[in-house]
This record gives sequence, C-alpha cells and structure tokens, in this order.
Amino acid sequence: MKTMRAATLVAPGTMRIDTIPVPEPAAGQVRIRLEGCGVCASNLEPWAGQDWMTYPGDPGGLGHEGWGVVDAVGSAVTGVSVGDRVAALSFRSFAEYDLADADAVVTLPVQLYDKPFPGEPLGCAMNIFRRSDIQASQTIAIVGIGFLGAILTRLASDAGARVIAISRRASSLDLARSSGAAETIAMDDHWRIIEQVKSLTGGAMCDRVIEAVGKQWPLDLASELVREGGKLIVAGYHQDGPRQVNMQMWNWKGIDVINAHERDPAVCLRGLREAIGAVAGGRLDTDPLFTHAYPLERIAEALDATRDKPGGFVKALVTFR
Repeated sequence: MKTMRAATLVAPGTMRIDTIPVPEPAAGQVRIRLEGCGVCASNLEPWAGQDWMTYPGDPGGLGHEGWGVVDAVGSAVTGVSVGDRVAALSFRSFAEYDLADADAVVTLPVQLYDKPFPGEPLGCAMNIFRRSDIQASQTIAIVGIGFLGAILTRLASDAGARVIAISRRASSLDLARSSGAAETIAMDDHWRIIEQVKSLTGGAMCDRVIEAVGKQWPLDLASELVREGGKLIVAGYHQDGPRQVNMQMWNWKGIDVINAHERDPAVCLRGLREAIGAVAGGRLDTDPLFTHAYPLERIAEALDATRDKPGGFVKALVTFR
C-alpha cells in the first residue's frame, strides 16, 4: 500500500507527522501530489486552541492553500489530466497528497511553472478587491499590511486609488510602500492615527477602509477612518470570539459594511482564476511575499512564525520538494 506523510494537529500547539495511506480519488475527483501549501492566519486559532475545536484533527486538515501536480483522476473527470500542474481549493493539504473535486482545481500556465502558488489566499485577495469597489481617485485606508494587505495595496494603487497603509511593523510599512502605498502610518496609537488620517484627507476621511487584521482594535480603528457614506470592508478573519461595534457611529455615518469573505465555491474559483491571470500576466509579483519556507516536519515552526512574525516575515509556505 502506498503511503504518505501528513501533519495532524493532535492538541493545541502540538503537530504529529503521521504515515497514512495515500487516498484514492472518487468519481469526479483528482489526486494532487502536492509541491507546497501556504500557512494561513486562520490556522492560528486551532493551533492555539479554541473551545470550538476538537482534537485530533484530520491528517493534513489545516492546509487549504495547496498546489501541485495531478497524479491520478477518478472516473467522469474531464478537463484535468494526470501531469497537470494545478492550484486547488482543497482542505487536507498539509500532507504529501490531497484530493480535490475536479471542478475545484485550476491548471497553472507555463509562466507559473516552478513558482509557488498558494491559490486560495490569492483568489481571496482578488475577491476582496472586487467587493471593495475601489475606483480611481478614491482614498483607501488598509489596516494591517501582511500578505493580504500588501496585495490589496498593489491592486488598489494600480486602480488609481490613493492608499494609506496602517500597520504595526516597520517592515510591513516598507512592504506597503514597495506595493504602491502613497502614505504609511505606524499602528501604535488609536487617536494619533485618526488625527493623521484626518490631516491627510482634509478632514474627509477615507472612501474605503479595509480591515485586514481580524482583531477588535483594528476593527474599531477602521470604523473611525471611514468617511460618511463610505464603505468598511471586513477582510480580517474574526474567529476567536464575538466582536463589539460602534453601531451609533455606523448609523450616523451611513456607511456600508461589507464582510468580504466568500463561501460560494463558484465565486472562490473565479477569484482563483483571476489571481492566476494577475500573477501570470505580471500584474502581481508574489515572489517577495513568500518569505519563509519549511519542510513538513517543521510545520510547527511555520505556524509559530505565522503567529510571531520574525524579522521580514510576510507568509510561510510548507514545501514538499
């Protein structure tokens, strides 16, 4: 029986590398020999331990940003062949192989061969950008400049918007500037940031504010920075508990609040295709964003780095070759 290695979350802060049978694709599925999988910030709550988690998890189970080469197909599969290099919307990719529905993978073009391509978060960025309805001449604040914030900075600035990037780390602000931000602000003092944005906008505040952190204070700050009649886009992943919002302020300003997370597989797939086109066509350069790579046996270090953000960190990849 052919076997593979897979990382299993057995308890908060504890990963075990298991050897398990390689799965066989069912009808309509493909099997992918993974080259790598991105580490998502949404992995951190299960890694830390939350009341809603049960342990152990599924082998490979936290990984959902995989890419690799199709090495087997089930019956009734069309449009995908053995040997195709693909990005996948699949959910057990912290392992050497994963299964995906054939209609949840997209073939990578030759321009992307030998490049890492965690397609799910790149597609997520494209979908958030679309939902944000950013137009030329608008002023956009992006709160939190990591992998997602940097991509949105590039997309918004290329669309002709003026981007104000707000983040904690000096390296993140450097990344924002290299991604096209017109202004950068250190995220250290709530009221100073508000006053600085007020000064930069002549008191009007921002047409769009994208919150890309997933914590209470950045959400509070983002709410303050939206102009009357503007849009607040929640791109941060809030999964560590309930949030409070200043509904009085939201009512008074008459803002639109957009939760920019997608669950419709067709929409997720559209974003993935758009991301492939953007990177292959040179609209996005993702190479500087993949700053840390780890083999599977060091996946715990990858998760810790995603949490602790060592110097220069943007995004970690778990790689299999």
